[in-house]
Amino acid sequence: MIVEICVNSIQSALNAIAGGATRIELCQNLEKGGITPDIAEIHTVCTELPLDVMVLVRPRFGNFHYSSKVWNQLENSALITSHMGAKGIVTGMLDRDGNVEVNLLKKLVRLLRENGKDVTFHRAFDRCRDWRTAMEQIIDCGFTRILTSGQATTAEKGIPTLAQMVRQADGRIKIMAGGGITSDNARRIVDLTGVDEIHASCKINIRGTLATNTLEVRRLIKAVNN
Repeated sequence: MIVEICVNSIQSALNAIAGGATRIELCQNLEKGGITPDIAEIHTVCTELPLDVMVLVRPRFGNFHYSSKVWNQLENSALITSHMGAKGIVTGMLDRDGNVEVNLLKKLVRLLRENGKDVTFHRAFDRCRDWRTAMEQIIDCGFTRILTSGQATTAEKGIPTLAQMVRQADGRIKIMAGGGITSDNARRIVDLTGVDEIHASCKINIRGTLATNTLEVRRLIKAVNN
């Protein structure tokens, strides 16, 4: 089982590695939902740490409908990051009605995949108006996987829908469960949904700053692999 740990700093990335993480997603401002990390941090993590790194490309907080100016920023960030040693990019974009922005994303994903990069459609998927249609559009765009809580507040609450998503995906795209996953509920989520991968932050609050808890990463990995 692939276990991806979401980290918000170099130290958290090191903690995730020490815990045995398969892969990390690098972002910043995790406590607010995450945005694109600092370019210097991207370079350090992608070039100096010994595991696969996915980088969140999200230009701002809030919704996932972007103006043309913000879209250009997102596109440039994704392409720059793809040349810095990242395994891939985590991104997503919706229109005002909650539909996937197929035309814009299809071009970007094609460029990234041509450069050998994975591309994850992030939890904007859980804001989609119709997830069944959205999944087909995301597959058509060429994304590698979808990160989702099953359109619920947590993956545990979204178990029934996550199971439906896995069935619809039918191996055409990876479904990665994320949202409130811990060592206590991970095994149940995997068993009841059949998801391909799981995504967790395993975070702990240290003097007001969120950091990855190495012990929880270890517990989580043990829980899903036993």
